[in-house]
Amino acid sequence: MSKPNFLFILIDDLGWKDLRCYGSEFYETPNLDRLAQEGMSFTDAYAACPVCSPTRASILTGKYPANVGVTDWIDWGGAVHPCRGKRIDAPYIDHLPLEEKSLATALKEAGYATWHVGKWHLGGEPYHPEHHGFDVNVGGCHLGCPARGYFSPYHISTLEDGPAGEYLTDRLTDEAITLIEGNDGRPFFLNLWYYSVHTPIQARQETIERFEAKAREMGLDKVDAFAEGGFFPCEHKKTQRIVRRLIQSDPTYAAMVYSLDENIGRLLEAIDRAGQRDSTVVIFTSDNGGLATAEGSPTCNAPLSEGKGWMYEGGTREPLIVRWPGVIEPGSLCRVPVSSPDFYPTLLDMAGLDPLPEQHCDGVSLLPLLDGGDNLDREAIFWHYPHYGNQGGTPGSSIRAGDHKLIEFFDDGHVELYNLREDVGEQMNLAAVEPRLAKGLREMLVRWRERVEAKIPQPNPDYEPWQ
Repeated sequence: MSKPNFLFILIDDLGWKDLRCYGSEFYETPNLDRLAQEGMSFTDAYAACPVCSPTRASILTGKYPANVGVTDWIDWGGAVHPCRGKRIDAPYIDHLPLEEKSLATALKEAGYATWHVGKWHLGGEPYHPEHHGFDVNVGGCHLGCPARGYFSPYHISTLEDGPAGEYLTDRLTDEAITLIEGNDGRPFFLNLWYYSVHTPIQARQETIERFEAKAREMGLDKVDAFAEGGFFPCEHKKTQRIVRRLIQSDPTYAAMVYSLDENIGRLLEAIDRAGQRDSTVVIFTSDNGGLATAEGSPTCNAPLSEGKGWMYEGGTREPLIVRWPGVIEPGSLCRVPVSSPDFYPTLLDMAGLDPLPEQHCDGVSLLPLLDGGDNLDREAIFWHYPHYGNQGGTPGSSIRAGDHKLIEFFDDGHVELYNLREDVGEQMNLAAVEPRLAKGLREMLVRWRERVEAKIPQPNPDYEPWQ
């Protein structure tokens, strides 16, 4: 059997409910809905971290972020500015270490053409995609978002500016299609990491107007979309108010999602034109939860709690769709929890390659699930985010074993326990009701942290209550 192509589509900040096929009533995603009908959708798929860079490092290494050392988003200037609340942010690495054998490197050694298109955000030039196994790098650099906006000129060092007003999502899709059409016959790994839907929230005016009209038709323009509550520390010891979005109703964000979906439709059509549909695995997911509590709060993850930057489900649970013609049953649904480190061993397994257990030591192959199975051989999955999020979240670690999830918050050491099958919104803390279960899960979490030598935020001797 010949090796399949891999089209890995990673969206930035897309929330679990930001697709129509995942329950959105306002956003429109016909192409992704069709992709879900043609493949498998995962209800309990997770990013390895509630912010972007650690999840990206996890995908490429097959390790949890704490095991790589990249546990927070990487400062664009390469410096780390620890935030201070009751604790001081733990130190972390500001690049993807060259010592890691990336997924791209493993596939390249097996004869794959390896292409990266879009956001990188895993370090400056010495750590760009071409230094981690990619033959081609289009648009990947130190930037975490298009700082000059989504309309050309972009001022992205690894992407030539297009005509004035060109939309970045369109441009990245054009670049990806060019690579597919010009391929030399080798199997390819196209790592397409869009900058969308990260801030700044920008879209074409005509598409915005489409969703402004839809919002009026649905009466969303008359709904109080926000609720304020609490403060959190940000840079330079300032504080910022938490502003939660209560309903999906932002026309500009909806327009960004719609344009993204249009472009994925164009991409899939290009795969078909090239005669590669049956030999291409398509994977679609996001790097963290939707932005719902700060920076304009453009989306809402309800019924999940909170969003990007938080240890709750809204911060880490993601849409995940996988299409593999002839292998995956069309329209199938998987409820088994999976996480970012699993992609590395899964792609090796799909390609018929030997595993690299010393590298992807935290991931497991999802092939049994894709073949129709209903379980994986592991006890739990873990998260570790020893930082104050830009969106209001506080430092913590968490574990999910079966239906239960326990979060330990470092500010005061308290734990919260939830049964996610019965309480996906994490509204009923069971820690006091089921103390033995809480104790057992916390002990598992502590042992895992010790094994991966996770950094713990230390007490802040200069702490003053937030204003």
